[in-house]
Amino acid sequence: MSNKRAASNKRGTVLVTGVGRSKSIGASLALGLAEDGWDLTIGYWEPYDERVGFVRGAHDPQDIAEKCRALGSRVDLIPGDLASPDAADQLVDAAASRNDLRGLVLSHCESVDSSILDTTVESWERHFAVNARASWLLIKAFAERLPEQHDASQVTGRIIALTSDHAAHNLPYGASKGALDRIVIAAAVELGSRGVRANVINPGPIDTGWMTPEIRQAATRQTPAGRLGTPGDTADLVRFLMSDAGGWITGQLLHSNGGFSTR
Repeated sequence: MSNKRAASNKRGTVLVTGVGRSKSIGASLALGLAEDGWDLTIGYWEPYDERVGFVRGAHDPQDIAEKCRALGSRVDLIPGDLASPDAADQLVDAAASRNDLRGLVLSHCESVDSSILDTTVESWERHFAVNARASWLLIKAFAERLPEQHDASQVTGRIIALTSDHAAHNLPYGASKGALDRIVIAAAVELGSRGVRANVINPGPIDTGWMTPEIRQAATRQTPAGRLGTPGDTADLVRFLMSDAGGWITGQLLHSNGGFSTR
């Protein structure tokens, strides 16, 4: 899409969290939404990306933002540690500064492998702070900044979150993502009268730099569609849910995973 076309098709601003690495799902979400004419506020936290040690460039958040700007989007790049209760309001304030905030896409996470016997209380609390509490606070802040709406059939805002059903040997991640699911589905019910649509996407296993060859091979065998999912596959569904055609879908946990199953 050219800059001219994107500029003439502006829809408002979307806050996308977790856009720290070019190989992440969040990067594909941001680029896809930019191509569709959305302006963006991009949230990221480099200390987390450094800590987990996945493949990343020296200036990935900035590079992603520049690619989105090249598609015609206005982009604000805002760092924030979502383990802090104050970070959610700061991110949403930045996203709402143009008075056209219409979308919230939650692709951030805390994910550090541990099991029932070796998970620490500190790790448990950080996972729930980032994956569950911050998501609730972001949704709350987003809803508080939407325009008054008295007709539930008119869509004023959309919330989309990425989840996972991986829990064994990744216990605090999976447990906190389960809490996220319930928060987002509650938002679909509680905020529906305000014109909010809220959905959760489970993208299944997507190699964003964390898979070993053995994991990649095993996950492919468990996927009836015959290949692993890509960040672009998830972005395609997010773009649909953010479109006019996606406004009827709300309160759903959607599996976009090529039929992947651990059974």
